Amino acid sequence: MSIQKARKAGLAILLIAGLAAIPYSVSFTARADEQRTGVGNDAIVALGKMSKTLQAQHFSFQAQTLRAYTGPNGELLHIAHTYKAILSRPNRLSVDINGDDGASRLLFDGKNLVIYVAAVKKYASLPISGDIDKALDEAQERTGVDFPLADLLANDPGESLLAGVTSGGMVGTATIDGVTCRHFFFVQASDDLEWELWLEDNDRALPRRVVVTYRSLPGRPNFIAALSNWDFSTAPSDSDFMFEPPAGVTRVEFASKASAAPGSQK
Repeated sequence: MSIQKARKAGLAILLIAGLAAIPYSVSFTARADEQRTGVGNDAIVALGKMSKTLQAQHFSFQAQTLRAYTGPNGELLHIAHTYKAILSRPNRLSVDINGDDGASRLLFDGKNLVIYVAAVKKYASLPISGDIDKALDEAQERTGVDFPLADLLANDPGESLLAGVTSGGMVGTATIDGVTCRHFFFVQASDDLEWELWLEDNDRALPRRVVVTYRSLPGRPNFIAALSNWDFSTAPSDSDFMFEPPAGVTRVEFASKASAAPGSQK
């Protein structure tokens, strides 16, 4: 789980020309070459179950997030968002985002990635052929920002989450919305952060909560996500992943890779 590049980045929305960015997004980037000998087998097994569940061809879920960012005078402030994601593997994704800063959408239909921000009535479209991983990677490269919780949409979510982790394991149990969950704690020393994950204590092992703490940043800011309404019976249609610009909405261009935002480097 590598989140360092998101410390100055925005939500997976934008640094497209003319669109505003929001500080502190969360992204977990795979590092297949890292060793994780300090991770307990209980965590590896649980994440393996989660990964198998989330490799379903179709599903949807919701997330309520709260994340910290630095205000103009160095104060620690917080911003909240609600996400509704619909996924159809291997190459279709729809994410509706509503929060303190307004509404936006991210859509990928296997051919084009579209990011739309309602508040400024602008959208950008980028031709991409490939899977969801490639689309989100390209969005990060072009804009310098990441979609929070993108690892849950990866081809192998468990592997993506554990990549870069140096130690971790189960620390307890908790009841979330009436469901017994196993509580895990992990350290990613290279990025000086720690994160917690609550997985349902059953064969599905669905993620119900994520907390990330940036240990080296002033005030030790964190990111909190509550995950709910998992639905594996959804049958999305092609129209769910296509964008029809509303009246009065202007198309803009993605910023070139060379002009990606400062602080977006890995």
